[in-house]
Formats: sequence, C-alpha cells, structure tokens
Amino acid sequence: CMTRGACIVIPSGSFDVGATLHAIQDEKCTAIHGVPTMFLAELEHPEFSSLDMSSLRTGIMAGAPCPPELMRRVMGEMGCTEILIGYGQTEASPLSTVTRADDSFEKRVETVGTNLDHQEVKIVDPETGHTCLIDTVGEICFRGYHVMRGYYRQDEATREAIDEAHWLHSGDLGSMDGDGYVKVTGRLKDMIIRGGENIYPAEIEAMLYEHEKVREVAVFGIPDEKYGEEIGAWVQLNNGSECTPEEIQQFVKKNLAYYKVPRRVWFVDEFPMTVTGKIQKNKIREMVVAEGAGVV
Repeated sequence: CMTRGACIVIPSGSFDVGATLHAIQDEKCTAIHGVPTMFLAELEHPEFSSLDMSSLRTGIMAGAPCPPELMRRVMGEMGCTEILIGYGQTEASPLSTVTRADDSFEKRVETVGTNLDHQEVKIVDPETGHTCLIDTVGEICFRGYHVMRGYYRQDEATREAIDEAHWLHSGDLGSMDGDGYVKVTGRLKDMIIRGGENIYPAEIEAMLYEHEKVREVAVFGIPDEKYGEEIGAWVQLNNGSECTPEEIQQFVKKNLAYYKVPRRVWFVDEFPMTVTGKIQKNKIREMVVAEGAGVV
C-alpha cells in the first residue's frame, strides 16, 4: 500500500470481527488480509449474511495452515475469487512464497505457491541437511535479501536458525513439486511419531475441516506407552451441532490411513490463541498432559 499509493483501512486497534465486516461494506474494500481463524470468524459472524461484501476481490490468507475447505468458502461466500495464500515467517520479512491469481484452483487451495522474486526456497532432510527429492517431505528453508541478519543479541539462537550458507531454517515441514510449488504439512516440532510412522497434523486437520459439523480443529501428539505418541484432537463444532468422538474418528478413518485416526477427541468451546489469531498447540498439549487425560 505504501509503495503503490493504495488506501489502508484499519477497522480497530486489534482484530474485531464486526468492525472488520462493517469496514469492508462502508469503505468498499477490495482486499482483505488475515490468518485463517480471522476469516473463519468473519464467515461465522451473525451479521455476515446481511452485510455487503461485493466489493471484495482479493487478499492474502497466511500465518497458519489454510484448510482448502476454508479457502473455498472465502472464495465463494466472501467473493474473494482472487484470494492468495502466502507463506513465510517474521524472520523472512515475512513472505517467501505466494500463490498467483491465475494459478489453477488446485494449486491455490492445496499449496502456498512458489518463491517470490530474488528469493530462494529449498526442502532439506532435517537429519542430514541434504536437499530432498521432488515431492519429499522435509524442512523448508529460505535464502535471500529478505532473511534477517539475526536475533538481537542472541548469537546462539541466530546460529541455530541460519546456517553457514545463509539458509534460514523455518522449522516447518513441507514438500515441493516439479513446478516449484510448496506444500506445508506442519511444524517440525508438531510432527507426531506413532510407532515409527511420521504423522503430519495439518493433513488430518484439513480433512476434518471438510466435516459439516466441524468449525475449528487442532491435532497434536499425546504421550503413549505403547506407540510413543498417539493422536489427539480438539474440535470446536458449528453452532447447534452435536457430534461424538466416534463420528470424528470414523470420518478420518474413511478418508485417511488407519494410523492417522485420532485416539482421543475432545470437544471444546474455544482454543488458546496468540494475539495474531494462531492456535497455541503447545499450550493445548500442556493442558491435556497436566490433567492426565493425554496419557493413553
């Protein structure tokens, strides 16, 4: 906006769903940015259907994994037919890949696009550091003018994040196809290892977002004496919906491999969130384990 002379509309001091929707209508906004939970809150707001969103055309959804089903709703119900998915991190100023408006629908809902100009992206094996083959999951790394010089007065943390070849290690897991499109599968620290099987929560979450009763979901690992880790899921249902853990488990079992089915399912009213609207899985895991309910 600063370099192109576009108008910036700031509806409130911090994110307010109603204020955001009214600002879109009143100011005839054409683009909207936010994290997935913000878009979901807007779609589910009681005033959404009565407000005029017809001016919207595009925007960027980033900051957390963007479920394909949510992207479809934003494009269809909000009218953001040119909405883009951005991916990166604050240490990389903050985007490294982005989809394009002329990408295929599949690329726009299932990937985070290709690297931006004058930036490099690669996928490496977290254990060996070797570059991965096409469509192989590994750690996503960035290099270019956009990467930070380092953490302020934290030399050790900087060395852990940026290697000698100036690659910033994101801590995110993902893969890259033959056309350079990146797909994010989850956080390296969030990966669940169940009996030797690597399980990526983002895949299970994306599937559960397609369940008609599910509004929000977080999948995480919980301690297990037999397998080392098992899968747990916190699920927030749509207003007025009723569901059982067995129904959630059967839905996953019908669509994914048996070992990706959550062993424990909790229905919750809300999630612990960061100030930027990201679900704090580490806090969820701590809460579950502290209560003794996470050990299976």
